Amino acid sequence: MIRVLIVDDHAIFRAGLKQIIADESDLEVAGEAGNAQDAIELARGAGSGDVMLLDISMPDRSGLEVLKRVRQMSPQLPVLILSVYPEDQYAVRMLRAGAAGYLTKESEPEQLVEAIRKVVRGGRYVSPAVAERLVDELDVSRQKPLHMALSDREFQIFRAIAMGKSSSEIANELSLSVKTIGTYRMRVLEKMGMSRNAEIIHYAVANRLLD
Repeated sequence: MIRVLIVDDHAIFRAGLKQIIADESDLEVAGEAGNAQDAIELARGAGSGDVMLLDISMPDRSGLEVLKRVRQMSPQLPVLILSVYPEDQYAVRMLRAGAAGYLTKESEPEQLVEAIRKVVRGGRYVSPAVAERLVDELDVSRQKPLHMALSDREFQIFRAIAMGKSSSEIANELSLSVKTIGTYRMRVLEKMGMSRNAEIIHYAVANRLLD
């Protein structure tokens, strides 16, 4: 029996996932969490699950941060990302961070079940579109989106700025100093060839990088 851990802040979506899993004779729900801290606690008891389904957007911490913590604590636990974001925006970054696969929430239930079984067997699950994107990453001559040049922390702060958060708000959320946030902001602007926050906001909206 494959034991599945579900992490999503929407109770209705968790209920839908539980129903999909209940319909399969070889799957069962072993635990669920609605926020990042509880997700980390689930991973800490790694023996209770064989795979984690993780949403990117969490209320108290980003899914990317949760993924990295889970990989540190329980490297043997495969994490399958479920997201509302298009594959071309986040999949490569999440796979680089250690995710075993990436699915959008628009995927068919059969795809999810197939992905769960595959990553539990030690494989990776990516759609043909993501596979092509990964190949493109190896092509140094191909021009990549500006945000792909950002580190994970820079990208996190880029998104926070794009959501209109102040430096003090971001610093408080990430437990960093305002000065450090300012340094990251300057790196983001420099890497993306921008000069002000309004350009970050416009780029994020145009490229569908916000909730």
